[in-house]
Amino acid sequence: MNVECKLKIDFKSVEEVKKVAESVKVDDFDFVKTNVSGKTLIAEINSISITSLLHTLDDYIACISVASKIVGEK
Repeated sequence: MNVECKLKIDFKSVEEVKKVAESVKVDDFDFVKTNVSGKTLIAEINSISITSLLHTLDDYIACISVASKIVGEK
């Protein structure tokens, strides 16, 4: 089974979203594609099961959270 998810997260500025995307894009590999459109981060996530997708989403969102906190502090 193939499971897909598109996640969109809006940020306050283009600069902030670009920095966050650059930080997390390093870990994209084959199952996540991170892109930016305006002030929105767009992640397309593919997985072999719903359980695997949920684990990937959990990890990805945790990374986004940490990166956005670091970028927001500067």
